Amino acid sequence: MKILIDADASPVKNEVIQLAEEFQLEVVIVSSISHYTFDTYPDFVKVIYVETGTDRADFKIVQLAQPGDIIVTQDYGLASLLLPKKCRVIHHNSYEYTQENIDLLLHRRHFSALERQSGIRTKGPKAFTDGDRKKFSQFLLHILENS
Repeated sequence: MKILIDADASPVKNEVIQLAEEFQLEVVIVSSISHYTFDTYPDFVKVIYVETGTDRADFKIVQLAQPGDIIVTQDYGLASLLLPKKCRVIHHNSYEYTQENIDLLLHRRHFSALERQSGIRTKGPKAFTDGDRKKFSQFLLHILENS
């Protein structure tokens, strides 16, 4: 088991790395080259950069993911591709994507896109807080302890 992070917009990379170290798990951070960083990571963390372009990081994550891996993403479409591979897919807002909730989430995403296309202004996500980080860490810890 390893943990893959869809990293371009992930606010929980450090929390994942910290917990992965405790459980001696490999972490793979997948990011667009346009988000290149000079940050250094421990040896158990691998960073993979992909070309800039729609869904390039998503396709790389799908290629790398194996049954039992944990993937951290906020992308519902990516989650829907990983569930059939028997991966555990989680959102940084501390919930897990499942076969039971993915259709509703995709439907909501589609409906929101239609609203934006018609000119309706929609709210963006709330700022990610320290409380959100703590909640995510507890959520991931629970998953790791029970895997």
